[in-house]
Formats: sequence, structure tokens, C-alpha cells
Amino acid sequence: MGSPDTNQKKGGFFAAMTSGLSMFSNAMHRSVNGLLGYEGVEVINPEGGKEDAEEEAQRGRWKQEERDSYWKMMQKYIGSDVTSMVTLPVLIFEPMTMLQKMAELMEYSYLLDQADKCEDPYMRMVYASSWAVSVYFAYQRTWKPFNPILGETYEMVNHGGVTFISEQVSHHPPMSAGHAENEHFTYDVTSKLRTKFLGNSLDVYPVGRTRVTLKRDGIVLDLVPPPTKVNNLIFGRTWVDSPGEMIMSNMTTGDKVVLYFQPCGWFGANRYEVDGYVYNADEEPKILMTGKWSESMSYQPCDLEGEPLPGTEMKEVWRVATAPPNDKFQFTYFAHKLNSFDTAPKKLLPSDSRLRPDRWALEKGDLSKAGAAKSSLEERQRAEKRNREAKGDQFNPKWFDQTEEVVPTPWGDLELYRFNGKYIDHRNSIDSSDAVDTGDVQSIEFCPWQYANLSE
Repeated sequence: MGSPDTNQKKGGFFAAMTSGLSMFSNAMHRSVNGLLGYEGVEVINPEGGKEDAEEEAQRGRWKQEERDSYWKMMQKYIGSDVTSMVTLPVLIFEPMTMLQKMAELMEYSYLLDQADKCEDPYMRMVYASSWAVSVYFAYQRTWKPFNPILGETYEMVNHGGVTFISEQVSHHPPMSAGHAENEHFTYDVTSKLRTKFLGNSLDVYPVGRTRVTLKRDGIVLDLVPPPTKVNNLIFGRTWVDSPGEMIMSNMTTGDKVVLYFQPCGWFGANRYEVDGYVYNADEEPKILMTGKWSESMSYQPCDLEGEPLPGTEMKEVWRVATAPPNDKFQFTYFAHKLNSFDTAPKKLLPSDSRLRPDRWALEKGDLSKAGAAKSSLEERQRAEKRNREAKGDQFNPKWFDQTEEVVPTPWGDLELYRFNGKYIDHRNSIDSSDAVDTGDVQSIEFCPWQYANLSE
């Protein structure tokens, strides 16, 4: 097989593992000019070649008149970060917020439980990195989640003993913080997505810090995910790819995992594929890992050249759960649970994402009401900001504190927020009068989402 270094040059098990990993170049990109009359529109068919771009451009969820209008509106933003500057139609949204999407990482939290219980330091990294890969099956959905309102929260319980809380801690720039824990691990994240709009595609840079602490031995793991590219935003069928490198580092021992997410090539070649190694502190490969982020991950012990050890075999460590067939929003069963009150505490914060009237209306299929509610919430947020600035007040999150620490990431500096523990005290004294009894939530008309409480 050759060493991990030489594999990149000669082929073999990880042939072309790092070839074409730049998210800005792909042999399949094809500009469409003649048929549509739009200079520089780039349309990519992930299942085809370079000759069918014009045919692919006619597909997708947009009606012709909506597509043309939206393209004219968005042209001025090409090259810009459009994370929060553009008002988008509910047509392209899914009934979930970014705070809920953060919680999707907990679907396969049992892998972190196994990592905590594992005696082998390198298998510990196999379990933990497979957990990090597992969420990409859900991340391939092509619908946009709602941007959280400042101070919005999301709570999750009743899943693998995990308690999860996330909060929108900043509006400009949009930033979220999250914390989860059970008897085996704690999970902490500060997220500040950056984007670059490229006309018919969007590059998404995961500016953030993700830390997992395994409780038994106090092991601290740091995760740096790859960037993501959303293709065919306006013309063609929208699809998602995450070509690049994922690195999980053991901050306690110096071990690490480096996984390469292959870019999609012509006719779907290499799509979803993930390959890499677990390395010890001396950067010697110990275990090879391979699989598809849409299906499963497997591992096998290897020698210092990256070759499988004699007498060992490839073993599966994770497989994606069965998903609902023909789901309108490509939701997994777990995503549906995140929207339900089955995963909510009995007494729910009134600022919870489940109770947003726009999200709720979209889930019920009422696009008109969802659009009106979304516009109303956004206007109320702008008015609240003006009022706060006029008074000279500053917004302070309830469950996370901003630290003085600014940490570097591959895509820019990050202001760090830290879980302050007040949420645990809140849950222990849950007779609070402002909590929502989830047993009483019956309909969108009742929906008690209280924006006025968010900034208090």
C-alpha cells in the first residue's frame, strides 16, 4: 500500500486521497450561457458529466419566474458573505433552525460513550472521529434552516441520557453556542459561520471551536471540520459537498485523526468517500479509516507504512440509521424527533426554536403563514435592536458568557463563548412561571413563542 505520504503520489488504497480537494475547482464545473443567457452561471450535475449543464439548469425547485427574479436580486451579492444580509423566501427553508441543526450531532452520541469507555487510545479516536463524520448524512439536506433570533434557545433531553442546550449569542455577526453532556462526555461549541456567495453556489466556512471532553480520563478532543459547498442554489438541483480535511486532535495525548473528504467528480465518482488515518503523538499511522459519510465508516489496524496489519480485517464502526422514505425535507427520524416535544423537557423555555411561529407554520405546510411570521419576527428583531441601541443597552446571553479569549481557526478568528452552568440551576428549579408546559402545546394558534423575553 505504501506510506500515507506516498499513497498520495502513486495510488492504491487511498489513491488520489487529496487530489482536487480545493472546493473552488472541480473538473465537473460547467458554465451555462447560451440557453439561459446568464453569463458565468455555473451548474453542476453530481450524477453526470460536463456536457449536460444546460439540461441540469432547467431542473430544481424554483419556478422559472421565481428563479429569474431571485437571480437578478442576488447578482449584486456575488463574492459577499451572505450569512445574514439577505432576506430569503420560505420556499427554500426547512422547518428547523440552526440551533436545532447543531443538536443533530447528538444522534450518534453513543459513539462518544464508547470512546469514553474504550481502553485503547487509538480506538478511542476511531469512535470519536466516526461520531464527527456521522452528522454529514444529515448535513447533505438542501433546505436552509432558519437563522435564530438573538437570544433564541433550543433544549433537548430524552436521548441517550444527553442534555443539550444552545443559544443564539450574537446577531451581527451571527453566532451560536451549544453545550451537551451525559455521564460519559461534555460537548461545547461556539459557531460563527462565514459564507461566500458565488452566484449559483455558496461556500460555507465553519468558523468555530468544537471541544469534547471524555469524562473518565479527562481526555479533551478538538475538532476542525472541512468547509462545505452548496451547489446549484438557483439553477439546477441543489446538492451539498464537503471536500477537504477533517482533523480531530487529542489535546491531552497528542494523538490525532486526519480524514479526507473526497470531492465529487464526474458521474458521481468519489462522492461521499472519506479516507484517512489515526496517528499517534509521533505522527505515525496506527489505524486506517475508510467509508462514506452517507453510509458507514470502517477501520483496520495498520503498520508504519499505512498498510493493513497481517491477520487483521476491516471492521465497521458506524452505519447510518434508516431514514424515512420520500421525506419532503429529507429529514431523518432523529430530525423529526428534534422538532417534536418528545425530546423537550416538560417545562420548556419560551424562547425555544420548536415554538417559533414561522418554523411551526412551515412544518404544518402553510407557506403563506410561515412567510408572514418570518417577516414579522425579523422586523421585531430589528426594532428591538434599535430600541436597545437607543438606550445604550447591550445584549447578554443567559446561558453562555463571552470570554476574553479569541481563538484562531483556518477561516478567521473566533470570539469564544463558554457555558456558564446557569442552565443546570434552571433545570433544577424548573417551577419557573415563564416555562412552557409542553403538554399544553396543541396548535400553531397557541404557539407561545415569546420574543419579548429573549433580551431580558
